[in-house]
Amino acid sequence: MTPGPLRDPSRGPAPVVPPRRETRVPPEGSDRAETGPGPGRGPLAGRTVLVPRSTERAAGLATTLRAAGARVLVSPAIERAAVADTTPVDDAVADLGRGTFAWVVVTSVNAIDELAASAARRGTTPADLARGARWAAVGPATRRALEAVGVAVDLEPEENSARGLVAAFRALAGEHGASPADPDSSAGPGAAARVLVPQGDLAARTMADGLRGLGFEPCVVTVYRTVAHDLSADVVAAWRAGEVDAVVLTSGSVAREIARQLGPRDDVAAVAIGEPTARAARTVGLRLDAVAQRPTDDALAAALGTVLSATAPVRVGPGSDPTGSADPNDGAEPIDSAAPTDGGDPS
Repeated sequence: MTPGPLRDPSRGPAPVVPPRRETRVPPEGSDRAETGPGPGRGPLAGRTVLVPRSTERAAGLATTLRAAGARVLVSPAIERAAVADTTPVDDAVADLGRGTFAWVVVTSVNAIDELAASAARRGTTPADLARGARWAAVGPATRRALEAVGVAVDLEPEENSARGLVAAFRALAGEHGASPADPDSSAGPGAAARVLVPQGDLAARTMADGLRGLGFEPCVVTVYRTVAHDLSADVVAAWRAGEVDAVVLTSGSVAREIARQLGPRDDVAAVAIGEPTARAARTVGLRLDAVAQRPTDDALAAALGTVLSATAPVRVGPGSDPTGSADPNDGAEPIDSAAPTDGGDPS
């Protein structure tokens, strides 16, 4: 399927619906949408949840939701695409192998895949390259992906976002009384420690600007692109028919694509994986009911369970107005100047 553009200016801005009260939930430990047979019993029986991710990335959450009785629609709204020129990332990986970086800061699983591919082109592995630098991961999924390729993580923030990672570096710098670079870094006395920051093309400047403000020298390299992926016909039909009760938003890019491809509905609850994704959802006018406490499948499932158990199913037919009769500008929030992190929130 040919990916569409992430933004279509001819459509104009997405309609804005009145904001709903948001809740925080405590954590708990193909072209056709994949639905899978749900047991039909459990707290989410009779509910339909859209998980707009690839089958592989959605597997854990989908399994949990189906075990709770939900019907789950799985269809990706975005996908990763290669950069046109891999020379910058290959050069950065070569520098990493020479020990010129004190830190590598990773804010998405996609970036790890591209670093591993670049290492393979050099006939080496991320584990071999990791020995000369310390590594920071934005969240648990990113940490696990690094550990899976043999890289030990030295820093993971409590708040799993670029802002949280900058704060973790600030705290670490305070503990050391200076920039927390390795003593044997190739940077000479008084020189800023170099930090490799591999990101997607839609990443905000939050990470790089924050590191620079702490005295580091960030080297930002675009290692992949994020492009739209058309949602399956099954998903589009279910959304238009008012069959979807909730949607899971796992990045700002996903939120924007849901608004662009499907349009906001006032009768579809939405749960965001983190605050950057929540800000993006508000900006494009999506209803937002909860923000997961942590960017994990368990936390997302807990948030969905809380939101859906508190509301009865609302079915709005294809001939009715899914956004209600309220003034679309009533209560609209201003655009948050803080853009989402790399691809939104890590997951």
